[in-house]
Amino acid sequence: MRELSYCENPFAYRRRKTRQVKVGNVGIGGDNPIRVQSMITCDTMDTDASIQQTVELANVGCEIVRITAPTVKDSRNLEHIVKGLRKRGCNVPIVADIHFKPEAAMEAAKWVDKVRINPGNYADSKKFVIREYTDEQYAAELNRIRERFSPLVDLCKKRGIAMRIGTNHGSLSDRILNRYGDTPLGMVESALEFARIARDLDYHDFIFSMKASNPKIMIATYRLLVARLNELGPDWNYPLHLGVTEAGEGEDARIKSAIGIGSLLADGIGDTIRVSLTEDSPHEIPVAKALVELIPAVTAGVSPAKGAADTAATTKLSFDPYSYQRRASEAMTVAGAADPGQGVRVGGQELIRVIVRRANFDKIAHKIDKMGDYKPEIIYENPRVVDVDPRDDAAIGKLNTEQNPQLVTVRDDVDFAAIPAFRLLAARLHPRHPILLKDVFTCRASAAADAAREDGVSQKRPANFLDTLLVAATNMGSLLCDGIGDAILVQGEEAPGQALRLSYNILQAAGSRIFKTDYVACPSCGRTLFNLQTTTAKIKEATLHLKGVKIAIMGCIVNGPGEMADADFGYVGGAPGKVNLYVGKTAVKFNIPEAEAVERLKDLIREHGKWVEPANRRATLQPAS
Repeated sequence: MRELSYCENPFAYRRRKTRQVKVGNVGIGGDNPIRVQSMITCDTMDTDASIQQTVELANVGCEIVRITAPTVKDSRNLEHIVKGLRKRGCNVPIVADIHFKPEAAMEAAKWVDKVRINPGNYADSKKFVIREYTDEQYAAELNRIRERFSPLVDLCKKRGIAMRIGTNHGSLSDRILNRYGDTPLGMVESALEFARIARDLDYHDFIFSMKASNPKIMIATYRLLVARLNELGPDWNYPLHLGVTEAGEGEDARIKSAIGIGSLLADGIGDTIRVSLTEDSPHEIPVAKALVELIPAVTAGVSPAKGAADTAATTKLSFDPYSYQRRASEAMTVAGAADPGQGVRVGGQELIRVIVRRANFDKIAHKIDKMGDYKPEIIYENPRVVDVDPRDDAAIGKLNTEQNPQLVTVRDDVDFAAIPAFRLLAARLHPRHPILLKDVFTCRASAAADAAREDGVSQKRPANFLDTLLVAATNMGSLLCDGIGDAILVQGEEAPGQALRLSYNILQAAGSRIFKTDYVACPSCGRTLFNLQTTTAKIKEATLHLKGVKIAIMGCIVNGPGEMADADFGYVGGAPGKVNLYVGKTAVKFNIPEAEAVERLKDLIREHGKWVEPANRRATLQPAS
């Protein structure tokens, strides 16, 4: 791949500069703060419920509210919803969410502040048809799309409203899939095709998004989009909306969202965000606001270049930002936590290991045998981990002359942020040496470590567990998705059992070590054909013991087959009260009554040899704390 740049300096934070796009009375991009948004979950034809849910979101700090408009009838009712909101004094901007129907978009654009369209299913087809397109046929398809899309652009321009060109990994068109594959490049090119049409019509009030349920794919795609925009020229400086689709619920969903959204924000990418949870929408807002508020702390510190003037400026990344590959290292054996005489392999192609400090291990040593899958594997002090400042030429040079692999980490007294610190270490350290990641550098005893510096940036531990979780997931999850890290140590959380659970859940959410059932569950909206929260709870109750099985739970078909491409099984709303079951992205069971669907899903898992009967499940899934 030719040299592309997705941020000004991957070793020092600077927010990407964009033009401003106004959505109602809210500015996105430019010098505006990062905006927080969400989506209501009720039927769009229920005017009173739509107004009430929107007001509830606005009251907890949601700055932009999205409402699904699956039909022209739904779109027409947006007039009454918006008028009702304004009558109640609620001026939050309203976005119409459009899939499949250009006619619905045209109607919605009469009433709302912004229209979101998905290039994968707006005037394009998605039937997973394999077809080779000649250049002439491809150009003809683009002309057809131009004819269908241009009227919406003209209307948005005339009304002075905004648009989101929102590509989803789960809903790329057959045309894109056949030419580019199910890839970040395909997602980017899908959006750029529509952007070029808008620009040809001198319309620029649009925002991009590149959502996926897999954080690695999401991160790589946004980076590639920014790199392509930079390549296209300075006037392609459009704002970006960030989100992880189908993140699910609970702690796992918050971790996955932090990995995807937080890592991009830490690189200066992103102007508005949505945390998608399979929970009541107001629960999304505190998480999103916390992510935004924590970015200064996550990125704080002295630039790696200070004290080593040319180090960062002349250092190339050790990884390809647009394609995941785990950093190469050599495997080594260290003493195991539970039994020092039993060696544990770390590095190379071994599992990414979970490490604890001796003091925390001693607190839980008496109940290790009851901790199931959340056991500590290595004690920090046992393998004599080598800790260095990655700017220290002498220390790095000495390590690089060592012929035997050493487990290396960043010292706790460094004065810059975790992500650039470990990137610099990975870039300068010989690849034979495995790397131990830390979430924060705050375990040193110095009182100064807990004091605010003169510039107002504090090195205190996060104030609550949500902040601890978001910081750890952002820092370590970002690096894991960069391919960096052979072991991890959570030290921002003092409770040893909770820190261990967080460690394993970060590895799971990053796709770095799958040790339990993995769920892809979409948030509710007006398209949803069953109660996602209760259904997800039922499916989890039945399947949570299936280690390494990935199950997708989709309320409708919009992103279902695509987002389930890397899932083993899918549970998708097909019609009111009816469920379709999938293996991968192929529907195999149709129109199953909802009351029977969970049992039929279990049968399907059995048919494919991935079912085991639950045994002592609670002991496995409830870690000691």
